[in-house]
Amino acid sequence: MADQIPLYPVRSAAAAAANRKRAAYYSAAGPGSGADRHSRYQLEDESAHLDEMPLMMSEEGFENEESDYHTLPRARIMQRKRGLEWFVCDGWKFLCTSCCDWLVNICQRKKELKARTVWLGCPEKCEEKHPRNSIKNQKYNVFTFIPGVLYEQFKFFLNLYFLVISCSQFVPALKIGYLYTYWAPLGFVLAVTMTREAIDEFRRFQRDKEVNSQLYSKLTVRGKVQVKSSDIQVGDLIIVEKNQRIPSDMVFLRTSEKAGSCFIRTDQLDGETDWKLKVAVSCTQRLPALGEDSDPPVHESLSIENTLWASTVVASGTVIGVVIYTGKETRSVMNTSNPKNKVGLLDLELNRLTKALFLALVALSVVMVTLQGFVGPWYRNLFRFLLLFSYIIPISLRVNLDMGKAVYGWMMMKDENIPGTVVRTSTIPEELGRLVYLLTDKTGTLTQNEMVFKRLHLGTVSYGADTMDEIQSHVRDSYSQMQSQAGGNNTGSTPPRKAQSSAPKVRKSVSSRIHEAVKAIVLCHNVTPVYESRAGVTGETEFAEADQDFSDENRTYQASSPDEVALVQWTESVGLTLVSRDLTSMQLKTPSGQVLSFCILQLFPFTSESKRMGIIVRDESTAEITFYMKGADVAMSPIVQYNDWLEEECGNMAREGLRTLVVAKKALTEEQYQDFESRYTQAKLSMHDRSLKVAAVVESLEREMELLCLTGVEDQLQADVRPTLEMLRNAGIKIWMLTGDKLETATCIAKSSHLVSRTQDIHIFRQVTNRGEAHLELNAFRRKHDCALVISGDSLEVCLKYYEHEFVELACQCPAVVCCRCSPTQKAHIVTLLQQHTGRRTCAIGDGGNDVSMVQAADCGIGIEGKEGKQASLAADFSIRQFRHIGRLLMVHGRNSYKRSAALGQFVMHRGLIISTMQAVFSSVFYFASVPLYQGFLMVGYATIYTMFPVFSLVLDQDVKPEMAMLYPELYKDLTKGRSLSFKTFLIWVLISIYQGGILMYGALVLFESEFVHVVAISFTALILTELLMVALTVRTWHWLMVVAEFLSLGCYVSSLAFLNEYFGIGRVSFGAFLDVAFITTVAFLWKVSAITVVSCLPLYVLKYLRRKLSPPSYCKLAS
Repeated sequence: MADQIPLYPVRSAAAAAANRKRAAYYSAAGPGSGADRHSRYQLEDESAHLDEMPLMMSEEGFENEESDYHTLPRARIMQRKRGLEWFVCDGWKFLCTSCCDWLVNICQRKKELKARTVWLGCPEKCEEKHPRNSIKNQKYNVFTFIPGVLYEQFKFFLNLYFLVISCSQFVPALKIGYLYTYWAPLGFVLAVTMTREAIDEFRRFQRDKEVNSQLYSKLTVRGKVQVKSSDIQVGDLIIVEKNQRIPSDMVFLRTSEKAGSCFIRTDQLDGETDWKLKVAVSCTQRLPALGEDSDPPVHESLSIENTLWASTVVASGTVIGVVIYTGKETRSVMNTSNPKNKVGLLDLELNRLTKALFLALVALSVVMVTLQGFVGPWYRNLFRFLLLFSYIIPISLRVNLDMGKAVYGWMMMKDENIPGTVVRTSTIPEELGRLVYLLTDKTGTLTQNEMVFKRLHLGTVSYGADTMDEIQSHVRDSYSQMQSQAGGNNTGSTPPRKAQSSAPKVRKSVSSRIHEAVKAIVLCHNVTPVYESRAGVTGETEFAEADQDFSDENRTYQASSPDEVALVQWTESVGLTLVSRDLTSMQLKTPSGQVLSFCILQLFPFTSESKRMGIIVRDESTAEITFYMKGADVAMSPIVQYNDWLEEECGNMAREGLRTLVVAKKALTEEQYQDFESRYTQAKLSMHDRSLKVAAVVESLEREMELLCLTGVEDQLQADVRPTLEMLRNAGIKIWMLTGDKLETATCIAKSSHLVSRTQDIHIFRQVTNRGEAHLELNAFRRKHDCALVISGDSLEVCLKYYEHEFVELACQCPAVVCCRCSPTQKAHIVTLLQQHTGRRTCAIGDGGNDVSMVQAADCGIGIEGKEGKQASLAADFSIRQFRHIGRLLMVHGRNSYKRSAALGQFVMHRGLIISTMQAVFSSVFYFASVPLYQGFLMVGYATIYTMFPVFSLVLDQDVKPEMAMLYPELYKDLTKGRSLSFKTFLIWVLISIYQGGILMYGALVLFESEFVHVVAISFTALILTELLMVALTVRTWHWLMVVAEFLSLGCYVSSLAFLNEYFGIGRVSFGAFLDVAFITTVAFLWKVSAITVVSCLPLYVLKYLRRKLSPPSYCKLAS
């Protein structure tokens, strides 16, 4: 087959046309539609005195001019943030980011897209330089790895602080302990991070290398040669075999399939599971075995169907294509955006507390130096005090929290009640416990995306699920009657033609109308039957078998929409089966087994703009030409002949939650079709405004079409959607449904899923086009209370243009909001608006490629693996199998993750604060000397083996059982207020630390008697026991691992006493004292340690008991 293609250079004007089409594709529909909207807004009535109709929802009025409305909300937000506080907190970061973005934009200006000339098989003749066809997903290279990873780590205040502290130990005057006591914890954190990054980077490198090294056959004048994927250039003729990845964006020239088309799988590109049909350029597909140079030049327009995109996979046959775009210019790479790096609210809160601790550290050091009297080199003493008290800010905080997050993720994935859950972003599990807004898609998320044909309406008669057998008998009778007519009379095709031509005048029987409707449904679609091959593996075998064997067992239908498949499967169930289809023909099988052939003359695919699709077919047996069309009611109503039932029945079906399609037809004479074809071909070859001219020609046919029927397809609700939504609502989560579906269907699903409760009213926001209408409608909506809002995408856009702040404020007061006819960018915009205006945490959940932008924009993105593929699931932070799993994910795992991390974070801070308090007391007693209390391994051991296991075991703690958390979702509501970790709880822990540190140190000093050197031994032992008891005090539900951790840590400390005697002296350099091993076995040592520990812990136990009795938390009331 490869030898059949002539290799003389063709200056492809078609490629230039494709380039323009591509440029239009990448710029999307945004600018055009935006321009239309802009002109519409300019035509608005400027004289409307809107300020006389106040829309007041805050103290601020609307004195601004109309031009200010674009910047009004942003200005309001910035007004609140401006000032010194804003600059200290976030302003400097904002300014730095803005400058960096500006520099990046200057350095990486986008290449201007322009038409290019592609020489087939001669890439060396290309004058322009094009990017290499290599895939690179690595974040770093050999030189940038270490600087890049270090920057990512030290941009956090905590790590940067410890780096400065550790570096200070290289200065002899500031050295206060062993180097490893500072560098070991920091080195451990960096080693873990760099190892993890290096492994991820190496895996990315291996994946890239594997893809770039794939071999492909390239056609040259010398025949086939093998070439690596990364060496492919623009203009190369590449052969791609079945099940092989397409290496670059190509124009589809030829295929081994006799139909001249092939299927490709695009699940890696757009997440869609359905196969897509691609068509070879007809002039190259028809080329003879030997091409001659004298062939006339060929001009053929290209469409999106003639393209093969990089990263898709050939599903049938072998294809040859010419490479048009490589590397960074391919569609898949240009459509890839780097998702934002999400940081959890808990991490931001802990970062603020860390800064507060740093201020406390500086203040304490200044107080100590002041009490010293600023004697000698006081600034050196100040820095030494900063080092002594540096444990106020614990470096183990980040390590503990990161390890805790890994544990929470593991628990989610191992939960048998939500199988198939995958945690893709391990840094934000606590976000699941703080959500206030849940934004959900409809199709495939709340519904199953499994379409079931439910209703056929013919105007005078309607058929439901229970009367489908009547349709089946009508279809059988009608075809048996036609067959008998054809058998009895050779000219049996004439009467039906006469009957059809007089159809508008003579009322048809129900049987013939059903027959026409079913026939139209089975012919007007883009479905292709695919037969599983048993004889071989090539695409040719599949089609050969399909021609011979039309058995039902091995037939599956492929289409770009599940609605289409549902319609064709329904026609099969009533007796008319689609058995074969290629680019030019279609075969149907009647109930009696007879095969009917139809020639496909033209196909007009469905687009989001036209909202309809059409097909022109010729019946091989009767030579009749018929134009069939189906589409949404809004698009089809003006096209079909006058009727009095379509609009009403569409509304009725939509209220039942059915997706409706209007089916119509028009009989064409041979002359009419020939005239249309010549105009259509001419329009397709036009180099300017091609799409507009083609649409105009097609619209000339779309007049006075005969309305055949209205179909209703149901998208069934997912399992347990109703109880799950009710649970989320009881948990205080406000649910917004964002869908591209029509208003009636969206409203119906909102009711049937109980997104809107039965007692609530629904306010359907009227269609608005300008500022005046939006103003009036918002005023009308403001008067409603406890009312769900339903609004369309167009009206939403107008409201956000003029009254963004006011609209969001009103919408946030609604118990539920439904936005229909939403584009993917609008979905993401709504998420961003909620984040900016409310400051609350948002979660987006979806299942299709159109939900990716929304999922990535939200604070927490959840993807569902569904019929629409895995794209949303792969882009999300968490992936689940069914919508009902979100209940347990939030109520149990989200709640536990937040409460555990809050307790763990505060406990780790308490651990640092208590030892710093003891150091402060120790220094105060010894005339404010900057001498360390505990040296060397004691400090390292305190934060690791002595207390690490019990403290970390808090990640297993839970206040209520999972079943109780699911039964009482109101418990979740408390978390959104952030009371588990706040400045109030932090202050309580600081006071506890100061009290316990003071008791431990003063107690040891008071009880030391004559053995002053034993203060370290007594106080450190009491400190370890206090920490272990405090863990026991904090725990709410014991786990056997917690008990093991407590005794293991105690055992480690007791067994290490014998080896650590050299560290237990006070200031070894000055006193030279060592621990007397005999002393720790005496009764005096034991009672002193026990007394100090009891005094430090007993009051806290008493206070905790009294608080539980007098003011118990909500979970205690349930547990009791």
